[in-house]
Amino acid sequence: MKSHAYFRLLLSAFLTLLFLIVVPNLSFAQGHEVPSIGPVRIEFILFALTLIGVALFHHHTMYVALIGLISVVIFKLFFDPNMNLTQHLFGGGGEEGEWRILLNLLGLLFGFAILAKHFEESNVPEVLPKFLPDDWKGGFMLLGLILVLSSFLDNIAAAMIGGTIAMVVFNGKVHLAFLAAIIAASNAGGAGSVVGDTTTTLMWIDGVNPLWVTHAFIASIASFLIFGTIGSIIQDKYHRIQKDEKSGIKVNVTKLIVVGLILVGAILTNYFLDFPALGVWIAILLGALLTTTPWHELKSSWKGTVFLMSLVATASLMPVEELPAASWFTAFILGFVSAVFDNIPLTKLCLEQGGYDWGVLAYAVGFGGSMIWFGSSAGVALSNMYPEAKNTVNYIKNGWFIILSYVVGFFVMLAVVGWNPHPSHKKGNVEELGCVDHKQSYEDILYKDPFNQKTTITDYLL
Repeated sequence: MKSHAYFRLLLSAFLTLLFLIVVPNLSFAQGHEVPSIGPVRIEFILFALTLIGVALFHHHTMYVALIGLISVVIFKLFFDPNMNLTQHLFGGGGEEGEWRILLNLLGLLFGFAILAKHFEESNVPEVLPKFLPDDWKGGFMLLGLILVLSSFLDNIAAAMIGGTIAMVVFNGKVHLAFLAAIIAASNAGGAGSVVGDTTTTLMWIDGVNPLWVTHAFIASIASFLIFGTIGSIIQDKYHRIQKDEKSGIKVNVTKLIVVGLILVGAILTNYFLDFPALGVWIAILLGALLTTTPWHELKSSWKGTVFLMSLVATASLMPVEELPAASWFTAFILGFVSAVFDNIPLTKLCLEQGGYDWGVLAYAVGFGGSMIWFGSSAGVALSNMYPEAKNTVNYIKNGWFIILSYVVGFFVMLAVVGWNPHPSHKKGNVEELGCVDHKQSYEDILYKDPFNQKTTITDYLL
């Protein structure tokens, strides 16, 4: 009851604050400037309040996110003369709109919830203890498996499969630190692959060479050695992995076939149509002809799905029209930003700006979201299975080593391969590399460093 009372109090305070902000500024409705408090536009304040509400009221995250979204939409419709909700959602004027991203997200979160249940009912998690070591190394191997899976599967699928296995092999007693490590593994594996994460796929669609993101795996492996080891040791102390598989377990081959169909469908439609959710649902419907489909999983995952879609939609409405100059430091900071700000609009801005080392950026915005449970779609999907992960304070407290592993992985990658901005992937657009003088050659820009004309972090240290 206290939780509900606190939530009502938050809602009342939020609406009161919105009223105090909006009413005195009604005269701005027909103006050219959007209201702000000092240098900060109101949209950012509303978004920040939404994130604070999510952190404080983890039992009501969906409602907090919806209130935040509605508040931002109403504010922009009243005070932003450039706001066109229809164009924002469905495109126009050379812009595609947000509909594809939101529809994909909706289909993947619901679809992979069904995939996870199919995988659980296949009984494969029940026989895995036979192959996993009996101590902390068993958890470490499981996290490694998740990392490998997410390099060619969507990170949501990898996280859901990993969470399902963990639920079984640890008898339902999974430490929050290990849940954070599962999310980190699913995001780390997709960082260096254009088919493993939405952000890298977005780069690929925009014209970035798939080979230009592969060195993100250097950072992913370095960070994995840290979060994989620490997370596994904490889990082992909390509850050790099963020593032996249960007797008399038979693998349900039909369920396993359906799991395979869903994964193949996601990969094919992602590759050919940039719409993995379509392949997922075609496979689910085909699988319904072969075996019973766990439709009840949709009921248990709808709140988390609505929550993430609300946050993504709200983030897309933020007036982030430009970023600081492209540099390794900017990419490093964007990793922390992506923990609270959706990485898709961040990646879009970076692609428009140009001048980035795409592998460095892929790791930063891809893995950076692991630092908070709602910082990535994989984290939100897993929190539907493990609601205790939605406590933001506890998540950061128990998953502190994710932040450490992000920092170490980033600087290991920078020391090994350096900061090497790639030549423009869009023909004829030299400005994207930061050229003011069009006579500058790509070679002059390729190794340009924003601080001291150096190419690697080692040069700075020396």
